[in-house]
Amino acid sequence: MIEGIIGKKIGMTQNFNDSGIAIPVTVIQAGPCVVIQKKTEKIDGYSVLQLGLANDNSTRKAIKTEIGHFKKSGISPVKVLKEFHFSDKEEINPGDQFFADIFKKGERVHIVGTSKGKGFAGVIKRWGFHGGRKTHGSMFHRHAGSTGCSADPSRVMKGKKMPGQMGNNRVTVKNLTVIEADKEKNLLVVKGAVPGANGGYLLIKKADFLAQSSGKSKKE
Repeated sequence: MIEGIIGKKIGMTQNFNDSGIAIPVTVIQAGPCVVIQKKTEKIDGYSVLQLGLANDNSTRKAIKTEIGHFKKSGISPVKVLKEFHFSDKEEINPGDQFFADIFKKGERVHIVGTSKGKGFAGVIKRWGFHGGRKTHGSMFHRHAGSTGCSADPSRVMKGKKMPGQMGNNRVTVKNLTVIEADKEKNLLVVKGAVPGANGGYLLIKKADFLAQSSGKSKKE
């Protein structure tokens, strides 16, 4: 058993349940992912599987060290590499592939992606500040207000909400429900929205991986 796989966001649409109610869903190209390297506690200090997203149309010229890394496992270079935890109960080797069917209908997943970058933004757009009065002559409409701390400690405290870069951050959306998992088409349909723009890469992880890998259910 593996924690998850790499995916690529295709876009959003809607699905209808048995009652005829429209449900917003996101379609993801989930896999196929090939095992590039198996890291172990003895050699690397921790146990993970390094996966690469195969059949990806986005290509990148690999440098010499990367070519040697892929050559060890006998796999042609891929663009995206990510690490996932796995269960030691089954034998997994470099070259093995994982598909969308590692997820089941109704299963909960955590999806990690990079949010859309929105450039430089002020405090009202970025943090939801209310701003000043809108009356004539106010001179204070969309400013941040006072940011200092008077004589003591005479500086802007770390973490103060200020204008700056908005978006383009690593975001995790938890406990999304799997609506459909199609192994032949490498498609995964999940309920709701996921981070990032269409074509962005995602990490799709099992929400209850630790419980499944240890053989314990949530009820226990």
